[in-house]
Amino acid sequence: MVGEWIERGDLWKDKVRSLQLLLRDRFRVAVDRHRHRPSFSDGYFSSTLQRWLRRFRSFRTDSLPSTTSSFCRRRVGKDVGAEEESVITRMLQALAVPILGNVCHVFMHGLNCVQIYGAEKLHQALLNRPDNQPLVTVSNHVASMDDPLVIASLLPPSILLDAHRLRWTLCATDRCFRNPVTSAFFRSVKVLPVSRGDGIYQKGMDMAISKLNNGGWVHIFPEGSRSRDGGRTMSSVKRGVGRLILDADNIPLVVPFVHIGMQDIMPIGAKIPRIGKTVCS
Repeated sequence: MVGEWIERGDLWKDKVRSLQLLLRDRFRVAVDRHRHRPSFSDGYFSSTLQRWLRRFRSFRTDSLPSTTSSFCRRRVGKDVGAEEESVITRMLQALAVPILGNVCHVFMHGLNCVQIYGAEKLHQALLNRPDNQPLVTVSNHVASMDDPLVIASLLPPSILLDAHRLRWTLCATDRCFRNPVTSAFFRSVKVLPVSRGDGIYQKGMDMAISKLNNGGWVHIFPEGSRSRDGGRTMSSVKRGVGRLILDADNIPLVVPFVHIGMQDIMPIGAKIPRIGKTVCS
């Protein structure tokens, strides 16, 4: 009986050794059988597991702007970018945001056909959430005028008249902030500048988190850019939306939605929105 167990043990050792050599030849992984691993039993599998864990930790450390292996969480105050918002800018926001919102609402519902499903969830989040709870909405990005056209179509005119309740959003500096005139306009309609390629720890993202820390509403397109195939597919989600949720002082209420049809109103290359189209959201 003992001899049979010894033979079986030798057989399993031979199989493990064969598998070891096969994996080493396939993946070109050197086998370390001499270093002691206190957290695992000795052998090929323990050394390989330790080696892959070290590689995973190194990957996380290299991919994040931090010297630690954990996600870099950066605290943001409530007054980031406040020096750029003068009294005149706030007065313009109180005037321009309701006007633009209602014009877009009339355009979408009067000159186009809009089919909305579940808009009451967004209305409830806007009107009934606690004062200190921020709101983040995320959606797919199809056309250059998804915001403000789609946002305005989802809200009743009574909410669109209250500029303080309405969303902040982000736009690339090379599109919306090319010169002082366009910069002043987009700031007056609650648009924050972000620079392509500067990562998720830039000032524009800090400003968006600051708005959340004040209990505000931030709308973001997690793809970071428009769809290249007319909205048939979505691109990969960027990490910016994750930072908005993680770094806010209070956990935001997140309301996602999707829309289709904006590619017909604002096709790629169009300068003026078209009428007589149907948008579903």
